[in-house]
Amino acid sequence: MFKKILLAYDGSKGAERALAAATELAKLHGAELSALAVQERLPRFSGTIDEVQEEKEFANHQYGRLLDGAQAQARAAGVKLKSLMRPGHPAKTILEVAKEGPFDLIIVGHSGLSGVWALLGTTAEKVSRHAPCSVLIVR
Repeated sequence: MFKKILLAYDGSKGAERALAAATELAKLHGAELSALAVQERLPRFSGTIDEVQEEKEFANHQYGRLLDGAQAQARAAGVKLKSLMRPGHPAKTILEVAKEGPFDLIIVGHSGLSGVWALLGTTAEKVSRHAPCSVLIVR
């Protein structure tokens, strides 16, 4: 049923549960699994170009570590995981990557790192409303 699955991954507890569901679904369907980390906290204003570059390198390192951990977990479950890292607004970037894929399914945790809403995170809500494919929101 699903051939290409996109996992939105930020390292949060919700994302960890989504990773577990994504690896199981990828195994079940023999699907290609990709994890996307969206870098949204790059500096908007900086004193020098070097400061921007430092922040970018720090973000790449942090998100790279997150994705390496996700790859290790997927590998332990017997699933190959492709890592993607993009800068931008989380919901918008997830939707753009899903269209480019094209992916059959997007998997997101019900709330991410912000944890502001107790019911449903704004990224999960926006993705579910505007996705070009099916969306699984994992609690």
